[in-house]
Amino acid sequence: MPHTVEWKVRLYLFEDGRTTRARAVVDTGTTVLTGHGATRRNPADPEVPEIGDELAAGRALQDLGQQLVDIAERDIKGTGAAGPGPRPPVGWPA
Repeated sequence: MPHTVEWKVRLYLFEDGRTTRARAVVDTGTTVLTGHGATRRNPADPEVPEIGDELAAGRALQDLGQQLVDIAERDIKGTGAAGPGPRPPVGWPA
């Protein structure tokens, strides 16, 4: 049974001095979710706004993605189906 939907994500970037903030918003038609991300430039680093935009946007999208995964896992449990196994670790090993 084919199923096709289109979700549009809006990405807003705000720069204020050395800080760049991002907000990613998706409207699924039934739910609106907002992810947030931010980055701060080291004063010793050169001023390259694109890098701050990329980092802040990536972090906002990661936040949004994690929210979607969390909702899906909750929905899976609500159906009584076996949920996914443990999540793989994220980030650099400690």
